[in-house]
Amino acid sequence: MEKLIITGKTPLKGEVTISGAKNAAVAILPATLLINGVCTIENLPNISDVKLYCNILETLGAKIEWKSEHEITIDTRNITSNKAPLETTRKFRASYYLIGSLLGRCKAAQVGIPGGCNLGNRPIDQHIKGFESLGAVVEVENGNINAKAKKLVGNSIYMDVVSVGATINVILASVLAEGITTIDNAAKEPHIVDLANFLNTMGADIRGAGTDVIKIRGVKELKGNATYSIVPDQIEAGTFMCAAIATKGDIVIKNCITKHLESITAKIEELGGNVDANGDHLRVWYTKRPTKVNIKTLPYPGFPTDLQPQMGVVLSTAQGTSIINESIWESRFQYTAELNKMGAHITAQGKTAIFEGVDSLLGAPVTATDLRAGAALIIAGIAAKGQTEVYNLSHIDRGYENIEEKFRKLGAKIQRVDE
Repeated sequence: MEKLIITGKTPLKGEVTISGAKNAAVAILPATLLINGVCTIENLPNISDVKLYCNILETLGAKIEWKSEHEITIDTRNITSNKAPLETTRKFRASYYLIGSLLGRCKAAQVGIPGGCNLGNRPIDQHIKGFESLGAVVEVENGNINAKAKKLVGNSIYMDVVSVGATINVILASVLAEGITTIDNAAKEPHIVDLANFLNTMGADIRGAGTDVIKIRGVKELKGNATYSIVPDQIEAGTFMCAAIATKGDIVIKNCITKHLESITAKIEELGGNVDANGDHLRVWYTKRPTKVNIKTLPYPGFPTDLQPQMGVVLSTAQGTSIINESIWESRFQYTAELNKMGAHITAQGKTAIFEGVDSLLGAPVTATDLRAGAALIIAGIAAKGQTEVYNLSHIDRGYENIEEKFRKLGAKIQRVDE
């Protein structure tokens, strides 16, 4: 079993370059199934979720060639199956995008109920509602989601709740459907815009991505024969922004879209930190103890739930009492028990956590309970006095590329070892 050994207390300083967006990559990869041709994807993050997706695509009949560590060519002209391997789809949440893409291409899909981070109940009722509105019949049985349709016809679909996953899945299913599909109360996250831009590059007709009304005019075919570069990772950039403040450091974050980071920038400035945005990079620095702030996670452009644990580390040593209200996932505060092992004073109940700031965290053995919690614990270990050991690294590797190497280049004393 691997673990990270971190020796704090280290102010992080230097430059870090952000990888391609994990959340965009795991939507764009299944979208390639809709293409009757070949496409090239650049700025692909080299993470375990991406590798799992590539394995699934090859099982379905796609041919994939790695041009470099971050660039692949995918040939989906000869897809031979609409059944995704159950043992693989159960390993990560984004595997449910295979339903929309296989339904769109093959008019049938069989996908195992997805796994991933245990963040509480994550229903797919809005996904199913969207598929059925397009004319599909969906059944969930024996651990599988089965969807089929004689044909898919565009329709007006209102999302009862803002759902990133359902918005993406309906887009995938409707790109090749007959007529026009309208999604009302759609999610607006940057990776939804990136998916739409990718599909449009391949021949789709999608308008309104990034707003709460998206219209998809079905086309007969996506031919591909184009190259697309994935957007920089908003969450990775935000993770390093939090790390700069938590460690009282000074970090220049390169290859990012600063507009995507406005909500985290606002909170960092509210707690006393400094953010200087300049083109495709920004500088974050602070040498004092943060002041208390209150946070409520919301769909984009609100404060992202995926940055809540990282900001929780910052608030654990802030002056005064801070409150985080989590409005997206019901079990996102599992990491607070690990921070309390490091001397934090956090009381979490339901979707609310109260952070009573302490002077400093102390190193301790801790376990990553999910992807973003793992990143938060790394930050905590770098900011803490003494030595921290972080376990369950498979969660972290799902979404961060070479994370310990990036922190090491910023001055962190961190190493991955086999226990």
